[in-house]
Amino acid sequence: MDMNAYLSMFIDESNDHLQSLNENLLRLESEPEDLSIVQSIFRSAHTLKGMSATMGYEDLASLTHEMENVLDLVRNSKLKMDSFIFDTLFKGLDALEAMVQDIVGGGTGKADVTSLVASLQSIVKGDYKTSGASAAASSAATNGTQTTGPALLDEFQTSVIQQSIDSGHNVYFIEVEVREDCVLKAVRAYMVFDLLGKNGDIIKSEPPVTDLEQDKFDRSFTVFTISTLSQQELETQLSAISEIEKVSVALLDLESLAILNNAAKEQSPAAAPVQVGAVAKEEASKQVTTARSQAAAASAAPAAVSKTIRVDIDRLDALMNLFSELLIDRVRLEQLSSEIRRNDLTETVEHMTRVSSDLQNIVLKLRMVPVDSVFNRFPRMIRDLAKSLDKKIDLVITGADTELDRTVIDEIGDPLVHLLRNSVDHGIETVGERIAAGKSETGTINLRAYHSGNHVFIEVEEDGRGVNQEKVLQTAIKNGVVTEEQSKQLTSEDINMLIFAPGFSTADKISDISGRGVGLDVVKSKITSLGGNVTIDSVQGRGTKFAVQLPLTLSIISAMLIKLGSEKYAIPLTSIVETGIIQKEQILNVHGNRMIHFRNAVIPLVSLSKVLESPDFNEHNESETEIVVIRKGDKWAAVTVDEFIGQSEIVLKTLGKYLTNIEAISGATILGDGQVALIIDPNALIK
Repeated sequence: MDMNAYLSMFIDESNDHLQSLNENLLRLESEPEDLSIVQSIFRSAHTLKGMSATMGYEDLASLTHEMENVLDLVRNSKLKMDSFIFDTLFKGLDALEAMVQDIVGGGTGKADVTSLVASLQSIVKGDYKTSGASAAASSAATNGTQTTGPALLDEFQTSVIQQSIDSGHNVYFIEVEVREDCVLKAVRAYMVFDLLGKNGDIIKSEPPVTDLEQDKFDRSFTVFTISTLSQQELETQLSAISEIEKVSVALLDLESLAILNNAAKEQSPAAAPVQVGAVAKEEASKQVTTARSQAAAASAAPAAVSKTIRVDIDRLDALMNLFSELLIDRVRLEQLSSEIRRNDLTETVEHMTRVSSDLQNIVLKLRMVPVDSVFNRFPRMIRDLAKSLDKKIDLVITGADTELDRTVIDEIGDPLVHLLRNSVDHGIETVGERIAAGKSETGTINLRAYHSGNHVFIEVEEDGRGVNQEKVLQTAIKNGVVTEEQSKQLTSEDINMLIFAPGFSTADKISDISGRGVGLDVVKSKITSLGGNVTIDSVQGRGTKFAVQLPLTLSIISAMLIKLGSEKYAIPLTSIVETGIIQKEQILNVHGNRMIHFRNAVIPLVSLSKVLESPDFNEHNESETEIVVIRKGDKWAAVTVDEFIGQSEIVLKTLGKYLTNIEAISGATILGDGQVALIIDPNALIK
């Protein structure tokens, strides 16, 4: 069978399971007694192992199997989690992610994880606290022919089965024998367990599952299972598995259970049942009872039909490009209709406009992705950074369901990583410093996302030491970012923004994490290239807040079309506060800068014709001039234009690699009459 056809599906599902494992392991670290979280982790690990083995990625399957052994002991209350176990499991996840990324890059997914496997095996054996991981370097091999009898149930397993029988669920004791000439016995055992797992829960097997998966058994094995199938159905389906020679399925009641257990004890007199604490046993029993009820209900109800599908992102991009061309033609038709003035043509074009507007909304929504897809990798990153710096930090995420266009999502991850790493390294103080400052031991970083108008705001706020403005100013002067004369005119906000200057850093010692300012120039340039803006608000001793403003989408926007002489331009509506007309005598001259009064404030007046060097328009010759009031964060400005054309939906087109970094221009669009109009970047007009 050609497995390449399933590779894309394997990669997608593996990434989903790895993300789930990361999130649940972080939850378990804060709630180590919650066995339901362990069950979720175990299920994800088991599924990932099965998928990897099926696709032939043995190293991936083997490492997941070792992690699964540890989790199996935890979920059966035979092992308590501690920091060493958590760290080892997290290292295992990192290794699994590296293997999957290797597969994505066309590799085989192989990796040297010998020491990691040894650590996991030492945890299973219980000697990791004394002799370390090296004690698990050798594993016991199974020698000779095994004689498989009924499994000896411990107190917990017996209790689960008794409660299941009392609740009316089907409990079976199954004996399976594979054919003598069977080559892949472990595969047949896996198929048996896969069938049993899909239709219920497996309580115990003899030999243990770990031995069965490693082919360490002769020809037969036994299983205790709770199933939703009838005895006849179970026997029929198990017998249908190829190379299974014999299957015996016995329905258990309390009496037969006691007989089987006694027989097992006589065969294994040295065996002692594992003692389970009363509280843990009661809690686990409740979970099992609930799971049985849900399984029974699920078997009675029809299977729910999935209402979602995976779509290759390239297809969505192609769909967006096609719709962009359709939108250009729609605008052209609207213009022709207004010129020809035929009723039937006008009605048809109006109907097409309504339909295409609905289609536009659907296409844009298809491309919208929750920022959770970016945020979900940060809890693990913060946990590791805090541990390496010996700090206590809580990451509080709100608004993770806020949606952004996929093109923005793809680009925003790295800037947020820089901001968060800076907050951890330079913002949050050490435990000793926080106590001395009268703060709690644990620092808090808030990561928020929310909609406001046609923008999405993402904020990174921490309650750390804040920006030391005096140190920032001294460093800026020393590095030549500003002169001493310029520094005297800077406001508090201007000083804070200096940390975004290229190469700026206040770190006394450069670490592999960050110094305040390392990488922040990259953050600003990336966000600006996305048509966004970043601001900083900080109070020394109380903390710092970075606020990132982003457009909802980068593909299709609403814009105001304007003229400058013979040339046409588009200004995004998201940046426009209002439009108006001013008289020449209303223009003020303040220290050589042109300003106007606007709503009880004085704002700068920007000459668009001067910025763009318009060849045939100069507002100095006008007695009254149209203006567009634009906003960038808290700053406002009025832009002079020649004439308003009107509002329109426009498709953003890049200027290509030959026309980059043109001042005040962010792209171009094709108008209804076929002309090209340049798109103004309002952020570049406000200094």
